[in-house]
Amino acid sequence: MSRTTSIEPTAPPGSQATAGGLLARLGAVMAGNAKIVFGVWLVVLVALGAAAPSVFSSLAGAGWQADGSESVRVRELAQQHFGGNSSAAVQVVVHSDTVTIQSPQAQRVLSEIGEVFAGDSRFGAVIAPQPGTSISPDGHTGILIAGADASTDDMVKAVDEHKDALTALAGDGIEVYPTGASALWSDFNKANHDAMIKAELFSWPVTLAIMVLAFGSLVAAGLPLLLTLAGLVASAGGLVLLNQVTPISVWAMNFAMMFALALGIDYALFIVARFRDALRDAATRRDAVAETMDTAGKAVVLSGLTVLVSLSAVLIVPAPAVRTMAVGIMLAVLFVLLATMTLLPAALGALGGRVNAGSLPYAKKQQHRSPRFAAWGNLLHAHPWPFAIGALLVLIALSLPTLGLKVAMPSIEVVPADAPVRQGYELVQAQMGEGAPGMLQIIAPVAEATRTAQLAAATDGISMVTPPQPATDGSGMVMMQALPGVDPSDPQMGAILDRLRGALPADALVGGAPAENLDLQQALNDYFPLIVGVILVLGFLLLLVALRAPVIAMLGTVVSLLSTAAAFGVAKLIFQDGHGASLLGFTPQGFLDGWGPVFFFAMIFAIAMDYTVFLLATAKEHYERSGDPKIAHIDGLAHSGRVIFAAAAVMVAVFFTFALADPLPPKEMGIILGTAVLLDALLVRLVLLPVLLRLTGHGAWWSPTWLTRILPSISFAHHR
Repeated sequence: MSRTTSIEPTAPPGSQATAGGLLARLGAVMAGNAKIVFGVWLVVLVALGAAAPSVFSSLAGAGWQADGSESVRVRELAQQHFGGNSSAAVQVVVHSDTVTIQSPQAQRVLSEIGEVFAGDSRFGAVIAPQPGTSISPDGHTGILIAGADASTDDMVKAVDEHKDALTALAGDGIEVYPTGASALWSDFNKANHDAMIKAELFSWPVTLAIMVLAFGSLVAAGLPLLLTLAGLVASAGGLVLLNQVTPISVWAMNFAMMFALALGIDYALFIVARFRDALRDAATRRDAVAETMDTAGKAVVLSGLTVLVSLSAVLIVPAPAVRTMAVGIMLAVLFVLLATMTLLPAALGALGGRVNAGSLPYAKKQQHRSPRFAAWGNLLHAHPWPFAIGALLVLIALSLPTLGLKVAMPSIEVVPADAPVRQGYELVQAQMGEGAPGMLQIIAPVAEATRTAQLAAATDGISMVTPPQPATDGSGMVMMQALPGVDPSDPQMGAILDRLRGALPADALVGGAPAENLDLQQALNDYFPLIVGVILVLGFLLLLVALRAPVIAMLGTVVSLLSTAAAFGVAKLIFQDGHGASLLGFTPQGFLDGWGPVFFFAMIFAIAMDYTVFLLATAKEHYERSGDPKIAHIDGLAHSGRVIFAAAAVMVAVFFTFALADPLPPKEMGIILGTAVLLDALLVRLVLLPVLLRLTGHGAWWSPTWLTRILPSISFAHHR
């Protein structure tokens, strides 16, 4: 029965509170100095919290590129030598059904557009619409180009600041739409930010309800949310400060919000549940904290390290946005982990038995060793094969569609239909051709200009090539624009780009927004196998060091791939094939967003290993005490099953709220991660992995003598 009376807050010097390992002593110190810990955290949160509110306006908006690629080189040359007429330039589409671009009314609007750009040094040369190139055949649509004289991130911020002023110039039958890559990222980031905030606001009350049901106590349920809030505030402020050193993608905070909430609750659940159990037998609340940190605390540290290691592998990809997204999550995990190791033990030490305050009636009889999960463990122990085969069949069946998965960079359809950038994009297509919004840029030496233009025009898939334009600084280069015959997101675009690059002289370079997307996609595809390998190896090594058991460390790592593959199989059925698209409210693109496999693999594997650590660390603790694999299997599940189930329920609720978002990327993220957690918790951690413990018996915990000698000795049992 849960104890609700208060226990002595501290223990005398030299008491049991200092027994156990390093984390036990750390927990005892935190619990014994709660006021100091609270004070330090208050200072940290006030300092970082001052910067936190500006996180979304401060962070970078672009960075979706493959550093070192040919397309990035073209953009850099265009900004240096061609007045900024690069893929980052802002294109303003001006259209009228009643007058032509050459009319006084349209010319006046174009002049006013130029004045908007003239006052901002981030914009380079302004190029008025040109007949034959940037004016439609009927003369009613023109594209004004404002060159980019700043980084891609600064150009997105410039559009953020000026797009309202630009669209306000529309009127009297004349339409004005800022478009181009910088405008696309501006509208794209805003739509995703709004969707993420709405989803987060919706997920908090759902999360609190699940916490109350899991703990049966209002105080115990509130602790994980307070811990998560501290981690969120600290990571938001930290990202703003880090952005002063190197540009951090705004997506980093979006992912950090999601992961801080999910993992913060996971860790707090495990710690608080174990603390409530330790209170029953500990002499003091400080002893209870020490025991909790010596057992569950080790599992949380191992889990946090596993998450950090998995995400660190993403840093290999030479794409700033992808790297900084990983950095954002890692920073959030670090702060949540730090709060779990310091702030939470201090709070538990201060609360003692009052952690059970506000208990619901059913919680009075709640035990840390769940009778239901103990019964489930006994059932799995008695009949392992039917459950193992059933779980494997479901996971394999869901994984098979992954073989036909296609990936590509997002199309214009990921921004809302009423966004100016999309309206301008579609207008340009209607007036100037399918490929007009995604012109390819070719830069070549003057000596090769004529030959390059002829070869480009003769390339299959290229509809038109503009006359070569010399560099503005006399650098001996020319630029020409090549009009593809297909939409920039069409699957044929990659083949057209390859043919064009293959046909041109060696000194000619091909870039432009479509080329940048394709080069980034190629980099992501190339690095994906390496990232998977690094994550698997490092995940296995961490489990091996912690558990000192190569068999179960290997099995725990391998089965994590099953839930990952099954989640991508479901993603293929939904987002590529369109099953359930009408129910979820989106139009399928026919592919999964290109950054998905790399990033989602790391995230799913990190979460899967999170639950693996909770289950195996608890099982190892009971094996160390009893030496009996049956007790380790059943009691490991009985003591961790409810926590894994509740933590998974929270994660699924958090992730699936993002499925309600209108933009496609948050929807993809929510459904893929939510499905992965659901499958992993129910089929892998609560069925397949316990069955593997049953089937391997003592062998699960066996280790060769030579390996035992070189590995550090880590015990998950608390020794009083």
